[in-house]
Amino acid sequence: MNILLAASIIDRLRKAVIVDDRWKLYLEGLGNTIIIALIAALIGTVIGVFFAMVNYINKKTGKLKVLKVIANIYITIIRGTPVVLQLMILYFIVFVSWDNGLMIGAITFGINSGAYVAEIARAGFESVDDGQMEAGRSLGLSTWQTMYHIIIPQAVKNCLPPLFNEFITLVKETAIVGYVGIMDLGKIPGLIQSRTFDYLFPLLIAAVLYLIVVLGLTQLHHILEKKLSKSDRGRGGK
Repeated sequence: MNILLAASIIDRLRKAVIVDDRWKLYLEGLGNTIIIALIAALIGTVIGVFFAMVNYINKKTGKLKVLKVIANIYITIIRGTPVVLQLMILYFIVFVSWDNGLMIGAITFGINSGAYVAEIARAGFESVDDGQMEAGRSLGLSTWQTMYHIIIPQAVKNCLPPLFNEFITLVKETAIVGYVGIMDLGKIPGLIQSRTFDYLFPLLIAAVLYLIVVLGLTQLHHILEKKLSKSDRGRGGK
């Protein structure tokens, strides 16, 4: 009985991975997942940091009121609606004539991530001492120059760990792009199951690949935190 069970498992695994070079599908899906996550992280960081700066400058100087309202509306709508609905709106309505599902998925997750990055970056800016803005202005720097040369460098250190967590979350959340037919890692098990009529091993393999990526990113996160803590101790000892 054990021999028969082992033979059955080996055969199912062979069909899920080796037959018709199906392992290439997993690698293709994994590659698309990473591409979507990287582009989305870049878009989300740019949008999030910009709107966080708008809110911070408005709080400190009273300027940029219109942009502050836009930022708050954007953050409220994006954080208050499911990302899968945002994906469907962009894929089936906004970019319906654009035949590039990968980029549509990346843009969707970039816009979604931007709202969360905005809150992370805002907290990072607000962690900087209140006197830093006044100090920069007293040196003759403009508001934007003060942000660039004084505020942002200090805020980045505080933002990096939560931003890394956001990127890790982003990698896992991209699995829903399969709802609109994009061939990411989350879509591959269903494709292979349609050919082998076996969901177990395709799902397990996809789960293991996601886990490897997330564990790798988590390890990088820990390394980053250690370097930042060493940097803080080094400055404190001078």
